[in-house]
Amino acid sequence: MQRSPITQRRLAAFRANRRGYWSAIIFAALFTLSLFAEFIANDRPLVIWFHGHLYAPVLSEYAGSDFDPDALPTIADYTDPELMEVIQKDGWVVWPLLPYSYQTVVRDLPVPAPAPPSWRNPLGTDDQARDVLARTIYGFRISVLFGFTLTIIASIIGIAAGAVQGFYGGLVDLLFQRFIEIWSGMPQLYLLIILSSVISPGFWVLLFFLLLFSWMALTGVVRAEFLRGRNLEYVRAARALGVSDAAIMWRHILPNAMVATLTFLPFTLSGSVTILASLDFLGFGLPPGSPSLGELVSQGKDNLQAPWLAITAFVVLGATLTLLIFTGEAVRDAFDPRKSMP
Repeated sequence: MQRSPITQRRLAAFRANRRGYWSAIIFAALFTLSLFAEFIANDRPLVIWFHGHLYAPVLSEYAGSDFDPDALPTIADYTDPELMEVIQKDGWVVWPLLPYSYQTVVRDLPVPAPAPPSWRNPLGTDDQARDVLARTIYGFRISVLFGFTLTIIASIIGIAAGAVQGFYGGLVDLLFQRFIEIWSGMPQLYLLIILSSVISPGFWVLLFFLLLFSWMALTGVVRAEFLRGRNLEYVRAARALGVSDAAIMWRHILPNAMVATLTFLPFTLSGSVTILASLDFLGFGLPPGSPSLGELVSQGKDNLQAPWLAITAFVVLGATLTLLIFTGEAVRDAFDPRKSMP
């Protein structure tokens, strides 16, 4: 597909910012790996060859009686030494690189939990004897997926709201602005505390609640672009030709408004990741036991004798936000007309 000259100049400007370019590559690689967390860190084998049959426990659930006739017909516990001895007697097993999931309790620790880093647990364990590296991988995935989902949906709503405000102006803009001023002044944390006392917050509940307030982040930028663009000559010409308002907004003004909007998206994404970590740290985030970077920060605060917990949380959160900020700077340079032009 042939790229336009403007797109080529923007890509060249993005690559010219080496720090942002490599940050985007590193972040994309880490996020892609986290999507396959079950194949990297899991207490279920990847493949089992037993009695001439191939099993994939990482993809399907099997009963313990499928391997051991004396076992109960419940979901197989592959951390049970007796079950693994039966399997390995007449077959073989391929484990993930890290044989622990985020909720797996590490048995036979040489010291009481939280245990320090070792070859068995590269980042140690938390105070519930769960592997920190496994929980970090899963927690990173949840945080980024939550951030992406919140950013995308909130951006769509915010851009649509800002477009309507800026395009029509007048009374529509006035009423909408007063509503945003009132709505943005709502005490979000207090409302979340009330909500958590009524229902148990989960991924989708938190997403919906934060979405009620996050959509306003881009509304002001889009509104300003539409207020400026609606008076341009080509927009007036389109109106004179009878083009519908929706078509003018979508085809003629929105592409120009997106230039300023896209530069804010990486920073909005980093803020969305931080929100979830903050709520988990305060205890109003994901349900107990869920892999979370904020919960890891809380464990570091509660276990000062185990500094690897706080260090891991700081490094992961700091590196994630740093990569996103550097990527945002590169995107900003790419859409800056002063740097896109030769």
